[in-house]
Amino acid sequence: MSEKGQRIKGQSDYQKIFDDQVEGRNAVLELLESGKDINKIFITKGERHGSINKIISIAKENKVILVEKEKRQMEEIAQTQNYQGVIALVPPFEYCEVEDILQEAKQKGEDPFVLILDGIEDPHNLGSIIRTAETAGVHGVIIPKRRAATVNSTVNKVSAGAVQHMKVARVTNISDTIELLKKEGLWICGTDINTSTYYYDQDLTGAIGIVIGNEGNGISQKVKKNCDFLVKIPMKGKVTSLNASVSTGIVIYEAVKQRMKQEG
Repeated sequence: MSEKGQRIKGQSDYQKIFDDQVEGRNAVLELLESGKDINKIFITKGERHGSINKIISIAKENKVILVEKEKRQMEEIAQTQNYQGVIALVPPFEYCEVEDILQEAKQKGEDPFVLILDGIEDPHNLGSIIRTAETAGVHGVIIPKRRAATVNSTVNKVSAGAVQHMKVARVTNISDTIELLKKEGLWICGTDINTSTYYYDQDLTGAIGIVIGNEGNGISQKVKKNCDFLVKIPMKGKVTSLNASVSTGIVIYEAVKQRMKQEG
């Protein structure tokens, strides 16, 4: 990743604007072990305990530039509060094409298992969703280019580095992308509190795309109409909605359970 060179008025010489950075020990370790490009790693001067030693060792082995900085300087560079004494500067996240996600499934000899996010705006939610998707064996995540969170340092950290192993595609139009996926043989399942079918009563096996809506408004009407079927999660309390990342985990792992039963 290259430094853009400009500085914000009032910032120190160390607080330049970078294209992207990964913060936190686990996230940086995942990054190092993934083999992805790293321009340099900043470490708080004097930090030589726990997993920092492992980070230093792997970085030196991979000939990654290590730079020690004072704690004050690190706090100026950090984009999150809990950076844990280590920040990696990396090239911008490389998004893939939708076709790359389908190819990933084909190479693994599996039915495509795709997650489509219709306007997730909170980077913490996006990070949690990508982490869940990666652990569940989802082949790729599709997000819109406008009015939605993008993959940044917060997403990377919250995902515990899972973004380094997950294909993420950014598309101009979610509805058009759904039509493309349908032509490729995928069934599209949307989540909607107003439908009558519970998620565990719906067949989620085979080639499938699961749509999760915006934190506040859910799936847009246009996207909802393009879904083959809709499912809901039972709500027994007075609060009638779940966090988007929680909803994702519930529905995705129902699909995992059904697919494992089918294979077994």
